[in-house]
Amino acid sequence: MICPDYIIEGLEVQFRNIQQQRMQGLPLLNPALQVEAVGFRQWQDLCLGVLITPWFMNLMLIPHEGDSWCDQQIGDKQTYQFPSGPYEFILGEEEGIGRYQMCSLFSPVFEFRDQQTAVTTAKQVMLAIMDEANQDGLSTCESEINRRWHGETEEDDTTTDESSQQDSSVAISERLQQPMSRRDLLRGAIPQDSEQ
Repeated sequence: MICPDYIIEGLEVQFRNIQQQRMQGLPLLNPALQVEAVGFRQWQDLCLGVLITPWFMNLMLIPHEGDSWCDQQIGDKQTYQFPSGPYEFILGEEEGIGRYQMCSLFSPVFEFRDQQTAVTTAKQVMLAIMDEANQDGLSTCESEINRRWHGETEEDDTTTDESSQQDSSVAISERLQQPMSRRDLLRGAIPQDSEQ
């Protein structure tokens, strides 16, 4: 089931406002990307989808209405079990959309050269999290995702930003040719959608 248009439109409007009012001029923005909600669908009485912005790509959970999570504090974390495994979300709140929960996929998003690549990735994410074949026991904590994305191990956290960017740009063409597994998703792989 598809989520109501007003939820998706409200999410996009609010994050476009954030981009214009709070994020302008910050070096972490990817100018090739724009705010876009992708693949939103009904999941356990919530709307689940991917939000692309010039500074992040997140899984988002949004209630249809009311004060969901009113007994929690902003920043609280909650783990949800998807067919592909557990994913950790953090509670946020914005005027215009109220409370929502988000799970970081990419932040920042410089590895995306254009909006279409980001949208294709978001669509593949929505397929991958609902596929039991992608279970592999990897952590879905935000810090773990970020650490793995930058190629760091627990023993080695000395990777420089410059070498990380070089590694990701060199590997991106190879990653575009491979199907996405849960392991790839959590390590930041970018799949190619043959139905572009």
